[in-house]
Amino acid sequence: MNPMSMEGLNILITGSGRGVGKEVAKQVVDLGGRVILNDIDADVAHQAAEEIGQPDAPVFAGSVADPGFVEEMVNGSVAKLGAIHGLVNNAGIVRAAMAHKMSQKVWQEVIDVNLTGVYQCLQAVGRHMIERRKDGDKDPGRIVNISSIAGRRGTIGQINYGAAKAGVLGLTMSAAKEWGRHDICVNSVCFGVVETRLTETIRSDKFREQYEAQVVLNRFALPEEVAVPVVFLLGHGSSYITGQHISVDGGAHIGF
Repeated sequence: MNPMSMEGLNILITGSGRGVGKEVAKQVVDLGGRVILNDIDADVAHQAAEEIGQPDAPVFAGSVADPGFVEEMVNGSVAKLGAIHGLVNNAGIVRAAMAHKMSQKVWQEVIDVNLTGVYQCLQAVGRHMIERRKDGDKDPGRIVNISSIAGRRGTIGQINYGAAKAGVLGLTMSAAKEWGRHDICVNSVCFGVVETRLTETIRSDKFREQYEAQVVLNRFALPEEVAVPVVFLLGHGSSYITGQHISVDGGAHIGF
């Protein structure tokens, strides 16, 4: 079997209307898989489904911070496609402020989406995968959580984002240890600066040179190149990788 083939796999990707999430969806479709798209904006998600060549893909518009919506999305996906074989926890937001000026509201908004939302999706999909494993499925699924170098080394002006992304790393390791006995692999991919709408401020003229200087490859990433390792971790070739954090950041973070 081609380790990169996605034939027969149904992959739920949160935050997949734009950017990296949309590119992951495109690559899954190109490799023969089916996708379930999620975005806060229904029009954007439906447009993405058209653009990646799977216009009939299930689309769920809503926030992963809402536990009721997450249950509806996961149950609806299973009802439509029969199973979820992979989850990419990609949805995220930024709300910038220095630590001593950050309001409780701004702190909580980012934690709710970038950490609690990841947990809620992982929990709902994980329950489904465990049930399939009990029913005899020998390969119940893969989960990839999108983190960041901000969660590995900290950041300035986004303490909420850095804390959430560090939490995603702990969540990934704990889920991997709990669910290994069910043959569910859980990993994280840590991005640096990717050329998407989320990083427009960082990539502005004011900050660009400062941030690029921290990257060994001396440039920011494109969505299509950082999506590749995410898709690999969803496929059959990653069957013996779990509990790991893979940095895809051009060398911005180098170390053990």
